[in-house]
Amino acid sequence: METGSIMFIKKLVFAFVFMFVAFAAVGIQAQTFNVIHSFAGSDGSGPLAGLAIDSKGNLYGTTNSGGAHGAGIVFRANESGQERVLYSFGSIPNDGANPESSLIFDAAGNLYGTTFSGGTSGNGTVFRLTPKGVETLLYSFAGGADGANPEARLAMDKFGNLYGTTTAGGVSSEGTVFEISKAGQHIVLYSFGGGSDGTVPVAGVTLDAKGNLYGTTSSGGFYSYGTVFELKRLQSGWAEHILYNFQMQADGGIPYAGVVLDPAGNLYGGATDGGGGVGGGGGTIFKLSPSSGGAWTFSVLYSLYGWNISGAFRDLLFDAASGIIYGTTHCDGTYEAGTVYQLTPSGNTWTYTQLYTFTGGTDGLYVFSNLVLDKSGNLYGTANMGGASGEGNIFKVVP
Repeated sequence: METGSIMFIKKLVFAFVFMFVAFAAVGIQAQTFNVIHSFAGSDGSGPLAGLAIDSKGNLYGTTNSGGAHGAGIVFRANESGQERVLYSFGSIPNDGANPESSLIFDAAGNLYGTTFSGGTSGNGTVFRLTPKGVETLLYSFAGGADGANPEARLAMDKFGNLYGTTTAGGVSSEGTVFEISKAGQHIVLYSFGGGSDGTVPVAGVTLDAKGNLYGTTSSGGFYSYGTVFELKRLQSGWAEHILYNFQMQADGGIPYAGVVLDPAGNLYGGATDGGGGVGGGGGTIFKLSPSSGGAWTFSVLYSLYGWNISGAFRDLLFDAASGIIYGTTHCDGTYEAGTVYQLTPSGNTWTYTQLYTFTGGTDGLYVFSNLVLDKSGNLYGTANMGGASGEGNIFKVVP
């Protein structure tokens, strides 16, 4: 005859088994990670940006080196990782070299991006690539007042005009925000370095519905640790407003990543340094909310673990449907090789979940990537090194 204690234990075990089966039935499981493509050099090497994804789930990106001429490539890969080189830089003279930016699409499926170097003066380019891989050089930076060395993705307005940043050049040699009109005219909208306005914008700019531009500078500002800025479109031109000056305290500092907008007009971004994390701080994830009178309220959503500039290098991914933020860090984590994480909102708090920690081996090393989300909720990005050949890879994470 069973005692009450044994019967209780049996009921408890049954309850745990039932819960486990129920969770499995509804798909509650740990995230999975897969390398879907390892670069080998001839097909690209050393991606320094993430990906763009089309409506069919095809992935598009750049590598900083490798390819037929060693100057980097533009590639396409499907969800299984089958890769095709669309263009190898160095194919013709002055076509650009060493792209560090992710890509954007127009309505016809053409791709747009920047190269850090190359072009007629060696100071970088803006290019367009057709779906069949035909390149058109839209602008070659001269390295003077027009700017030099763009690193970031472009933004496109509804009229087909392109907007971007350069990390150098301009009136004070501290970087610019530029426009390339649909007609092909290059216009400097703003030159940094005029005082406490910020310097060296590594990230690109984000457009709001009114055509105003938002971005970050990695240095400069009142405390010299970078800024978040707005360029407001006026009838007479453009006016810069500093929305926030980083202090390298609990707020973070040195934002290499840009900002993204949610449907309510809030800005989200990442700083690579500072904050309250372990080891001096691996940066922060922050939010700027507009308020009456043109003021903006800054808040830290989460302080990342790490040290120095181990935090976010590329823009966050904000999923408007769920409100979840996805991002990468480039060299923190257990193996100091980078991580993939998500921040989930719950009222006024955010829950951090580390989705994957890179080991620095075949799974990847140093993640300078933005992330993209497919229709099934899978995340894709790139690692700069590691992979089967040590040349970097494309990875997939199922949260």
